[in-house]
Amino acid sequence: MADVPALASEVAPGMTAALSGGGSAGTRIRTLLAYAKRGDIALAIGVVAILSVLLLPMPRWLLDTCLALSITVAVMILMVVLFIRKPLEFSTYPTVLLITTLLRLSLNVASARMILGHGHEGTDAAGHVIQAFGEFAMGGNFLIGVIVFGILIIVNFVVITKGSTRIAEVAARFTLDAMPGKQMAIDADMNAGLIDEAGARKRRKELEEESTFFGAMDGASKFVRGDAVAGLIITAVNILGGIIIGTAQMGMSFNEATHSYTLLTVGDGLVTQIPALMISVSAGLLVSKAGVSGSTDQALMKQFSNYPTAMGLSSFLLVGMSLLPGMPMVPFLALALGTGSLAYFMPKWNITKAAAEANEAAPPPAAPVADEPIATALAIDFIRVELGYGLLGLVNGTGSNRLTDQIKGLRRQLASDMGFVLPSVRIQDNLQLAANTYVIRIKEIEAARGDLRPNMLLCMDPRGQPISLPGEATTEPTFNLPAMWIPQNYREEAHFKGLTVVDPASVVTTHLTEVVKDNLAELLSYSETQKLLDELDKAHQKLIADVIPAQISLGGLQRVLQQLLSERVSIRDLATILEGIFEASGHTRNIQTISELVRARLGRQLCEANQNSSGFLPLLPLSPEWEQAFAESLHGTGEDKTLSMAPTKLQQFITAVRQKYDSLAQTGESPVLLTSAGVRPYVRSIIERFRPQTVVMSQVEIHPKARIKTLGQI
Repeated sequence: MADVPALASEVAPGMTAALSGGGSAGTRIRTLLAYAKRGDIALAIGVVAILSVLLLPMPRWLLDTCLALSITVAVMILMVVLFIRKPLEFSTYPTVLLITTLLRLSLNVASARMILGHGHEGTDAAGHVIQAFGEFAMGGNFLIGVIVFGILIIVNFVVITKGSTRIAEVAARFTLDAMPGKQMAIDADMNAGLIDEAGARKRRKELEEESTFFGAMDGASKFVRGDAVAGLIITAVNILGGIIIGTAQMGMSFNEATHSYTLLTVGDGLVTQIPALMISVSAGLLVSKAGVSGSTDQALMKQFSNYPTAMGLSSFLLVGMSLLPGMPMVPFLALALGTGSLAYFMPKWNITKAAAEANEAAPPPAAPVADEPIATALAIDFIRVELGYGLLGLVNGTGSNRLTDQIKGLRRQLASDMGFVLPSVRIQDNLQLAANTYVIRIKEIEAARGDLRPNMLLCMDPRGQPISLPGEATTEPTFNLPAMWIPQNYREEAHFKGLTVVDPASVVTTHLTEVVKDNLAELLSYSETQKLLDELDKAHQKLIADVIPAQISLGGLQRVLQQLLSERVSIRDLATILEGIFEASGHTRNIQTISELVRARLGRQLCEANQNSSGFLPLLPLSPEWEQAFAESLHGTGEDKTLSMAPTKLQQFITAVRQKYDSLAQTGESPVLLTSAGVRPYVRSIIERFRPQTVVMSQVEIHPKARIKTLGQI
């Protein structure tokens, strides 16, 4: 509706000037032609003209022209319906049907006005088209014309219109009922990878257009039925009213009035009912073509040609009928010859057509396969998941539990948590593996493996209690916890008992997540480091230019980031890391020392990442005795120091840490091991060998606003 004022402001000035005579005659003509080229304006003027016919009288020549136009439009619609391949190609049919019905009714009113007003003047009182149709149909006998017209009304109203209306109702109902199933089929095809998102969007649009079309056809078919009823009523009114007007007002005899008005009325009825009959036939053809593809002649010939035996039997039947006494032999024998020829040639045509279709459908001959370059053998997959043949359903299946979809989510999650875009994960089958085994490789080297049961669920008890459900006892492959494979129908019961239930694809994804986090430092390559710098926003480009390569090389930055990732420290805040490097590189070039100073800069991030659900940072400090023991075990000068602790002392430390953390684990706590800044790297190098998940922080990394909670001492 917002476009109407704009359109009015655009049309009104020029139209006013053209109608008021402003400007030269050539200018006015060009203006009118310019508006005539506007399809929307032409359609609006046409509809208004049709409605005006209901009120304004028409000259005879214009009525003849409009009646000829009505017949032409009906023929065009019928031909279009015959040649379209599927109903949606003529989706504007309901609108066309309404306009043509309105046109015929308005012409009926105009012709009725002319017949009743001028019928006493002769048989050409309503124009030459109505006169010609009336004289041709009546053949000199008005009773014959009335009977022929009545038959046309019965055929149109009782047979064609009623049947097409019923087909439209059923088609609309079944189309709407089938929509949910068709939408689910589209979603399933997209999830299975058979179509992409654009294809799914296109098919959903076609489904929506189909439901809208058949719903509109259900209502539009009522126009055809109402048109037939209106034609019958108008005919009866014209005949009775004409006879009364002719005899009572015009002084005509009953026979003269009956002949004149009946001829005009029957001619008017025929000239409107024949287009109505063609429109009704086209509507029936259109709605009955819902499940057929191709033009009408192709669909009919294709389906009739599949049954040559039926044609042969029809030929024998026609020959038998031609031999009956009194039956004309020539037409039946001619038809028998035609059907027999079809029965003989149809199998050959079908074979030829099938061969042609096979040739068209056959793929072009494949080009000779070029030898694979030897250099491709040098390529290395950074991350690869190999599956046994029994686990291929994890990739080819449907739904939200597909392994590929979960790996996409993993890459996005790691980018958000760790600030590092994981390289593409390659998934391939490996027939050398057991059917239910999978292997995770990092740079072609096996990093982990596990066994799955593809049609079962992995069940674990977070309290560590035995699982009382039927199934196969196993060990969870990621954290080596006791678990059990249970049938899928026990999912609800397991949830009710408070157990953790995981599908096989999630088991692989969880295992892959931990393996990747353990190897993030190795996966951060030189090129990935450069990519991280390139993707940093423009506000930090000056910082990058000042730090690299003046203060540290790109390789040095890579090593600093690898040091952070090796302890699962996020590098997403790359700007702060660069600022820390810029500050540290002013008085040291040692990568280890720079990394420790950068960690101090990231104190807020480290404290927030390791706090518990209550918002406190749980700490387990190293005792002064152990601090002194580590400090005394450092040998070397300056920044080139190494840890040299006696094996017995080292074993005592490991035992003390293990016992303390095991006792705290029973209370549900997993604290951060706190040391001084000088010994933190060396303590971490020992801890990661037997408790890699334990976080080791120095005192300078504790943010001043962090809420801490000390749980004891080692």
